Amino acid sequence: MKCLVIGHVVRDIVKKRGESIERLGGGAYYSALALSHFCNVEILTSFSELPESWISELESIGKLKVIPSENTTTYELTYLDGNRKELRLLGRASPIEELPSGNYDAVLINPVAGEVDPELVRRAVRRFPFVGADLQGFIRSTGQGEVSYGSFDGSTLEGLRVLHADVSEFDYLRNFSPNAVEVLLLSNGPEGGRAFMRGKEYSFHPIRVEVDESTGAGDVFLGAFAGFYLRCPFIQALKRAVAFTALFLARRSINLSMDEINKLAIKVGVKRV
Repeated sequence: MKCLVIGHVVRDIVKKRGESIERLGGGAYYSALALSHFCNVEILTSFSELPESWISELESIGKLKVIPSENTTTYELTYLDGNRKELRLLGRASPIEELPSGNYDAVLINPVAGEVDPELVRRAVRRFPFVGADLQGFIRSTGQGEVSYGSFDGSTLEGLRVLHADVSEFDYLRNFSPNAVEVLLLSNGPEGGRAFMRGKEYSFHPIRVEVDESTGAGDVFLGAFAGFYLRCPFIQALKRAVAFTALFLARRSINLSMDEINKLAIKVGVKRV
C-alpha cells in the first residue's frame, strides 16, 4: 500500500530535568513513523534546514516531498512531568497548500502550527478513499511564543475516515458531531479515552507504562490506528493501536512484532458506552 502523511516536521527543543536536547519531531514525523510499519510512506512537509542525520532518518521512513521554506518549524517543549508539558513556538515553515499528484491508499493530515488550510482537508476527502487527521495543528496559535488554542469549525472535517484529538482539544471544536466522521478517537494521556464508530461511543483504557516523556504518543496512536484499520475491524484496530502506542512509549521505537502487539492488545479494555 501507498500512504501519504501531510504536515510540518519539527525541530524540537526538549527541556526536562534541567537538561535541553534538540531532536526531530512533529506530528507528521511520528504519524509517518507509525504508518511506515504498515505501508510505503511519503511525507509532504516543509522546512529550511535540518541536520543531515535527521533527513536520513526521515528518508528511512519514506519518500520526502519538501516545500521550500526560509524557516523550520521549531517548538520548545518544557516537561513538567512525564505527561505534562509547556509548549512555545519559536519558528514556522511555509504552509502546505497543494496536494501532490498520484493515488494513495491512505492520507493522514497532521499539522502542528496551522500549516494546512481546512480546504485542503476537504479536497483530500473528495479525492482519496481513506483520509485521517489530527486536530492539534488546526487549533493552535501560529504566532511565536507560548502556544494558545482557539475554536475551530469542525464542519470542515466532515467525511474523514479518522479524526484524532486529545480530550482537552476536542472542546475547541464547534459545528461538529462525532457522526460527521467515521471514527473519532479522543485520547486522554494515560487515562481512559473515548472512541466513536459511526456515532456509537466506546471507552478504551491505555496500557500503563512508565515513561520519561510522552512526546508523539497521540501521533503514533493515529498512525497505528490508521494502519490497523486499513486491515481489520474497528475494535481490533483500536486495541492493537493502543498496544502499539504503549510499546512505542516504552521503547521509543516501532521495531515491534505483530505477536507482541497482539498479546498486549488482549489486555486493552474496550466497552460500548
